[in-house]
Amino acid sequence: MPQVSQNPRVTFAIRHEDEHLVVVEKPSGRVTQPGVGHQHDTLLNGLYAKYERRLSQLGEKRDHGLVHRLDRETSGLLAIALSRPAYDGLRAAFEARTVRKFYWAVVKKAPTEPKGVIRLPIEESVRRKDRYTSVKRAKISSEGKPALTAYRLLAESPYAAMIEARPITGRMHQIRVHMNAINAPVLGDDLYAPATLQNSAPRLALHAHRIAFEHPVTGEQIDVRSPWPRDLRSLLRKLSLPRPDLPGEQSGQPRDEDDSTDAGDELRGDPIGEQDTGLGE
Repeated sequence: MPQVSQNPRVTFAIRHEDEHLVVVEKPSGRVTQPGVGHQHDTLLNGLYAKYERRLSQLGEKRDHGLVHRLDRETSGLLAIALSRPAYDGLRAAFEARTVRKFYWAVVKKAPTEPKGVIRLPIEESVRRKDRYTSVKRAKISSEGKPALTAYRLLAESPYAAMIEARPITGRMHQIRVHMNAINAPVLGDDLYAPATLQNSAPRLALHAHRIAFEHPVTGEQIDVRSPWPRDLRSLLRKLSLPRPDLPGEQSGQPRDEDDSTDAGDELRGDPIGEQDTGLGE
């Protein structure tokens, strides 16, 4: 990644901030980091407008503080390191899979099982469209890398369903590919959902609403949450689905720490895809 320029016009909500790291909320439609066609309008350009001194000290070697990313159309929480100890510690935590990330998704219909673990390997590919652009895709394949997604049903209506998902592994487009594989594609997904569902939402109905981890420097337990995004609230009304962030509106009350989407249970659940002779195990 080349030198990152500042862009104060790129705005974001700060959900947690200390001297070592920040957790921000990325809006849908915003690319996370600079690339072809998006050198100056990404989230990282906006972060540089506020944290340039600390992020530039991390530099390209430490990804300018980025320890994970979100797809352009996915909204929600991202943790950004502001110091070397925080970056190194967070990277180690992601590799050890001790960072817990939770997503809300509006899907075509409720999965067959109300909760479980999808164990299906994902193969990633890049197809070049022209000299300057390419399309990244993922698919279920025995040639792919192991991928695990824990999920639970929060609410359903005659028109759609709301699920919460926790990707245990971090494969490209993992939740989108896995939900489509169990016939519960995410609404508004223009890559993996059937054509009839690609325009069924104002945008991809996927939101990273919670991230929890041990602070890599202080050891404090960090647990940051985000409300259901404003630009998808009308979609829930249209589909007769309750907001998942309002306690008492639906069966998905704020989760207990031993819920099936938390660490531990997701590997012991009744996994979708086990009929594929252990693919992804």
